Amino acid sequence: MASGEALTTSAYISHHLTNLKVGHGFWTVHLDTLLVSGILGLIVFLGMAILASKATSGVPAGWQNLVEMVLSFVDQQVKDTYHGKSALVTPLAITIFIWVFAMNAMDLIPVDFLPLGLGAAGVHYFKAVPTTDPNLTFGMSLTVFVIMIAMNFKVKGANGFMHEVFTVPFGAKLAPVNLLFRVIEDIAKPISLSLRLFGNMYAGEMVFILIALLGVWQLPLALPWALFHILIITLQAFVFMMLTIVYMSMASESHG
Repeated sequence: MASGEALTTSAYISHHLTNLKVGHGFWTVHLDTLLVSGILGLIVFLGMAILASKATSGVPAGWQNLVEMVLSFVDQQVKDTYHGKSALVTPLAITIFIWVFAMNAMDLIPVDFLPLGLGAAGVHYFKAVPTTDPNLTFGMSLTVFVIMIAMNFKVKGANGFMHEVFTVPFGAKLAPVNLLFRVIEDIAKPISLSLRLFGNMYAGEMVFILIALLGVWQLPLALPWALFHILIITLQAFVFMMLTIVYMSMASESHG
């Protein structure tokens, strides 16, 4: 596509789903995922920092009003779901929701827009939606997992956490069974968290690519799907945030 050659349907789809990468095997680095996610993070949070420095105490308007609505919404979700005491959970939830939403929103850019522009500069592969890369979603979910484990130790202490692992739910006499169930439960959390976001965003991107294959006939389908996709990208950011809050709440609860 970047070279101007006509692509078959399968080649067109494969082209749009191939990352810009360096390295080989396990040490392969997806440059497009790192660049887009990093740039979006800087833009969004530097923008919010600038907005916060100019915020007024009166009736909010414009961007300040929008940001305050989002922050109030997320804060209320944390208060309703997380029943422990931690200064980390609300900022973590806000960061996840806004950052994931911004990365998901890249899916609304026409699928040929960036490839054509970058192709002229000699970049032949570029995936613009970081959340369609399982490496990113797994990385985020593993970060949440590490924070969850750290919170378990912080809230319950090493003895309390180990006691919970070996005695819940069947008591100390079935400690090996309890341990097995706990390992399965904890491993399933980051896997399900990452695959849910990746699967939904990958499927949405695939639909956009298939619509683009229709050429001029894509117009009646592209706009309705884009409008519907706004709901999807918001919902997926919300689900990732809510599950993170739930996991933090579970880590802060004691089973005695």
